[in-house]
Amino acid sequence: KAKGPNHPDTALSLKNLAALYESQGAYAKAAPLYLRALSIEEKALGPDHYDISTSLNNLAALYIKQATYAKAEPLFLRALAIREKAKGPNHPDTALSLNNLARLYNSQGAYAKAEPLFLRALSIEEKALGPAYLLSTTTLNNLAGLYKRQGIYAKAEPLYLRSLAVLEKMLGPDHLLSTITLYNLAVLYESQGAYAKAEPIYLRALAIKEKVL
Repeated sequence: KAKGPNHPDTALSLKNLAALYESQGAYAKAAPLYLRALSIEEKALGPDHYDISTSLNNLAALYIKQATYAKAEPLFLRALAIREKAKGPNHPDTALSLNNLARLYNSQGAYAKAEPLFLRALSIEEKALGPAYLLSTTTLNNLAGLYKRQGIYAKAEPLYLRSLAVLEKMLGPDHLLSTITLYNLAVLYESQGAYAKAEPIYLRALAIKEKVL
């Protein structure tokens, strides 16, 4: 009422409400709110404004939860194009968009499409932030997961180990975030029948959770 139905602040309120519905699993309620917010922002800010990329990612992530991948892909592609144009091809925000798109392809089993995107994202992060930056651990886990799904264990293991080393260096040996990589690594060993390697890692992850939670 104060700023009108087509003001960017109204779009922000719509996105907040949509996120609430999304968190409750009420996707059918969330989608039209995200779409309305996106429409407002496009008219008020222009179709290539940086803020649009965040709204596109939000909507695409919702579509992924609904398994409507064909709707998500063009949104992620558009968000990537906006970020590359706004901040350049080697900015960490561009790497985040590359990760989003790669994870979409990975979830569909399109590994040949996903792998070069994960690799490019990792390269950007390492050059922009350094090889021991926390953001790179997500990409390392994503790339390792891609190899694990294909049974390429020899490529997956060093990525998980590297991710774990970064986490331990930056956050200490007992941080909760490390448990994600620990579980991933343990599952990798278990899937190869290397139970003697998997067990102590599962136990370590459990001990961290019990200590922290």
